[in-house]
Amino acid sequence: MTIDAIMLKEIKAAAIQIQEGELVGFPTETVYGLGADATSDDAVTKIFSTKGRPKFNPLIIHVTSIEEARQYGVFSKVALDIAHHFWPGPLTLILPRTTECSISWLATAGLSTIALRVPDHPIANELIKRANRPIAAPSANRSGKISPTRAEDVIEEFRHKVETVLDGGNCQVGLESTVIDISGSNTVLLRPGYITQYDIENKVGPINKTVNNAKIIAPGMLKSHYAPDCKVRLNASSSKNGELFLGFGENSKNTTLNLSVTGNLNEAASNLFQMLRELDKRGALDIAVAPIPEHGLGIAINDRLKRAAAPR
Repeated sequence: MTIDAIMLKEIKAAAIQIQEGELVGFPTETVYGLGADATSDDAVTKIFSTKGRPKFNPLIIHVTSIEEARQYGVFSKVALDIAHHFWPGPLTLILPRTTECSISWLATAGLSTIALRVPDHPIANELIKRANRPIAAPSANRSGKISPTRAEDVIEEFRHKVETVLDGGNCQVGLESTVIDISGSNTVLLRPGYITQYDIENKVGPINKTVNNAKIIAPGMLKSHYAPDCKVRLNASSSKNGELFLGFGENSKNTTLNLSVTGNLNEAASNLFQMLRELDKRGALDIAVAPIPEHGLGIAINDRLKRAAAPR
């Protein structure tokens, strides 16, 4: 997308709000973020309080380039290789903090590591550039709830708590970024996303998957997450009484909504959160979800669904 004069004016105003310590909702290629000045303790505190987010759960810091990221994180050769291959894009790297890192310790949950990403979205990048500082931004929703993929979702979620939401239309990817930990001697996949384990290994060699009950060092590691208000039942072939049915593929019958009639995983990922949100609004007792193939992008979709269905 291109930024027209009207949007540029809105971005400039939003950048001033970031500089003044306020919160701004803005689009990325993954989901909408709730952004604040990452160097300000007060601004970062507003993110946690507005979302109701536990302070042990660190935030992703959004920057405009690898060069800027290197001010805040220590890059190994492997980390640089991955960054050069996949940034800008839907990939977050967990790295050791630099000794001169100016990012608020609240944003990194007091950890010696930092989560960094260069988004691939013109509005997000222009906002960071105009604000002239890194932006801490989790997804723009109440903690543990469904991530927003449209500006109206953010407005509905926070009402009068967030004054400015930049409208970039629907998010293209629809799932949060892949998260990789490169802070130690191994490269570890912490959260699957649009950039798959295969994509990464094809560039830099084998990586490990995080173990269950691992320490929370990145967003998206909580067992219950991305959840609608109603319960979610997975791998359903049909709906039961009181359930609405979220299908996938042409073989799903009697669906309320279908993530992708053609079985396209990219389309399914893009639709997932918006369709869960829509079914939740319809007042379902439960949402039944058809099986999603456990390969490629399906791994990330299933990760979000399992967390949405987890006990709360």
